[in-house]
Amino acid sequence: MRNLLLPPSSTPRPWTPLFTRLTRPWLAILAVGTLSMLFASSALACPFCSAVSQTLRQEMEAMDTVAFATIVAGSETDADALFKIESVLKGDALLKVGQEIRVNYFGKAKEGQHFLIMGVDPPDLLWSSPLPVSDLALDYIRAIPALPEASVERLNFYLKYLEHEESLLARDAYDEFASAPYPELKQLKDSLNRPQLLEWIKDTGLPPDRKRLYLVMLGIAGEPADADLLEGMLRSDDANQRAGLDAMIACYATLKGADGLKLIDELFLSNKKSQYADTYAAIMALRFHGTDGGVLPKKRVLESMRLILDRPELADLVIPDLARWEDWTQVDRMVNLFKSADDKSSWVRVPVINYLRACPLPEAAKELEALKELDPAAFKRATSFFPIPRPAAETKDSSSTLNSARVQGIASTSRPRLRVSQSPTLLAFNGKSAVGTDSARALVAVPPVALTTSANRLLPACVLTLVSTTLGLSMWLMLSGAGRHGALELCRVSVRS
Repeated sequence: MRNLLLPPSSTPRPWTPLFTRLTRPWLAILAVGTLSMLFASSALACPFCSAVSQTLRQEMEAMDTVAFATIVAGSETDADALFKIESVLKGDALLKVGQEIRVNYFGKAKEGQHFLIMGVDPPDLLWSSPLPVSDLALDYIRAIPALPEASVERLNFYLKYLEHEESLLARDAYDEFASAPYPELKQLKDSLNRPQLLEWIKDTGLPPDRKRLYLVMLGIAGEPADADLLEGMLRSDDANQRAGLDAMIACYATLKGADGLKLIDELFLSNKKSQYADTYAAIMALRFHGTDGGVLPKKRVLESMRLILDRPELADLVIPDLARWEDWTQVDRMVNLFKSADDKSSWVRVPVINYLRACPLPEAAKELEALKELDPAAFKRATSFFPIPRPAAETKDSSSTLNSARVQGIASTSRPRLRVSQSPTLLAFNGKSAVGTDSARALVAVPPVALTTSANRLLPACVLTLVSTTLGLSMWLMLSGAGRHGALELCRVSVRS
């Protein structure tokens, strides 16, 4: 199986326009702030997939000029080289064939090597890091500007490059699919090669992110009989067999229907010996089916979700979903969870309070007053950090997946450990820990966002966002009493990442 991971670090990669300004000391602050502000936009992407980087198409659209060039022989220094423009794909008013430009570049290029170079901010263009490209990549990149605007038609072009022998093309094609909305992926059903998808999914050497994408596709183009293959993988003790578990569970339930949830309940939800990562993957699969899947009855999904309430240490994972889906049948269980919470499940109290605040039933208001007397600190945390929660309206697109994680402020912030994103789109596991290592928590992966030069105007807001987030986190650590443990867990996850 070909290695489809990122190419070696020695291979330059074009930066986005904003990241060409690396000499500015505030770049890190601006980048972090901008990503925080635009975090929600990633919810529109394919469920369970995470784009590795911006696609070539996105980068080219953000640039003012795009061209192919070669290095002028003998012009290389330790930090730059003279490039001769061979052809211009975009911005021919700013750049001419035969023109020579000096661009930062480290290393030596073989004779005749072509590079993709992009510039932004005329008239004094700032240049991206030159990207060496092969003859195959030249043809691939030349075709991009002429692709149809309709993303469904565009994806048909990328479909044949998903497992291309050249890693640059395979990765770029994957990123295009990973950033595509799920409804558009569904429109590709007639173009998907089911036997090929099954072969890729069987390949234990396939990177988990790619396997997730192919499982999503199999859920679209597969047949009920394909669920037998997935059942064998779900029951397997081989971590490589169960890579991409969240997408595998969702695909299995899609192909098997509501009856498939019996196996999911048995293996991951009611099974108290199930690893944290496995149970979390099952919850995300259910969340997908409760929002975007369109296959399973919401009532049946809720039955499986409620099983987690029997595991107090994990109950806060599903309380926001129950509230978002307006399941107000669990008031008594919520009260019992609150009253029985101990050191291993104390973080459940804030989401319980917010569930009761959102619940319109009279008994919820009555219980809320009683719980306020029982734990004033938890009540204060819930009411200080959140407005009165309102269940989110149902939506048809993949953005509902992220909304389910927020539930208009119902999600817990009192849990004294770093929690992974509750959006399938944003979840990424580190290697084998994706399929069953409880001690190796899932890592948060924020898909790249197309940052253009207009992002410079967001600097004040980005800085304010970063400062506000830091202050809010500090306040929470002090109020919750979880400062030391939370900080230690944050450090552990940072080291793992």
